[in-house]
Amino acid sequence: MSSLKEEELISILPKDGPTVEEVKKYLEKYNDEFIIIKCGGSVLVDSKLFKIFIEDVVVLNKLGFNPIIVHGGGKRINSKLSEVKSNFINGLRVTDKDTIDIVEDVLIEFNKEIVEALNELACKAKRITSKENCIITVVQENKDLEFVGTPTEINKEFLTETIKSNEVPVVAPLGLDKDNQTFNINADTAAGSIAIELKARRLMIISDVEGVLDSEKKLIPEINSKKANELIDQEVISGGMIPKIKNCLDVASNGVKAVVIIDGRKNHSLLFELLSDKGSGTLIRE
Repeated sequence: MSSLKEEELISILPKDGPTVEEVKKYLEKYNDEFIIIKCGGSVLVDSKLFKIFIEDVVVLNKLGFNPIIVHGGGKRINSKLSEVKSNFINGLRVTDKDTIDIVEDVLIEFNKEIVEALNELACKAKRITSKENCIITVVQENKDLEFVGTPTEINKEFLTETIKSNEVPVVAPLGLDKDNQTFNINADTAAGSIAIELKARRLMIISDVEGVLDSEKKLIPEINSKKANELIDQEVISGGMIPKIKNCLDVASNGVKAVVIIDGRKNHSLLFELLSDKGSGTLIRE
């Protein structure tokens, strides 16, 4: 990576992204390290944000990094499922037989769109879904929720071979159990399991939130598990942010150097977080 010349960096980096001088400092840092990028929220449904996200992944690939994308599909799934009656238990959707078929179709279609968008920018990518190259083995998470799965095994070898071929793995949060039944997986959980298995340098969670906010609604640039648990106890971190943060802490305590929650609505937030001192999210360490 460090062999990239200045003129090559100028041609690779977006003009409104981090500067060549900033990026040079970070090239060695991520040499041969895995960067897991979990993408959800508006980034996947807003065409402008989606385009910037795809361009940023292409930049990381050209710089010689090893990005792996794990995508959600919540907003599109919700809109599709609004056509059918859903049952909820403690705020979690029951994924019955009809629902899992719809979820699987939506996520596979999304996966195809991401791969095609990368291919269009001359970045090779590999589809990883329940139907093609499935890498996640699951068990049923909870009998009441039906087809919702918890990862038990990740096919690390398939991911590393894909990366050796200079292809970006694009993973749908779907897994198969021992009977080849498809299960939906929470996308944060799927990304976390992959990050732990690969001992990734970073798990980047791109969402519709700035990061973790304090009681005055100001961004907290960095927290550890002690501080995060205090904020949960004080109900500063609440609602849907609690499972997200608990998943981040689990990942950070299992061999992943840090997890970062970043705001995908900000221009080139992924590049600024990884390749400059101007990161705008929350870094979560053990």
